[in-house]
Amino acid sequence: MPAKSQAQQKAAGAALSAKRGETKKSELKGASREMYESMSEKQLEEFAETKRKSLPGKKS
Repeated sequence: MPAKSQAQQKAAGAALSAKRGETKKSELKGASREMYESMSEKQLEEFAETKRKSLPGKKS
């Protein structure tokens, strides 16, 4: 499932980075923390790899 906004894509990227141990879980806030706790690494990859060019800044 692709991300629906650039903000969602960024949050997924941050959560994926923490899942892989590249950043600390304690650095996550808001949506990225929720994504970290509720989604698998594969799901996060799908959200994070969405092309940003065609996405709106925020989901309305």
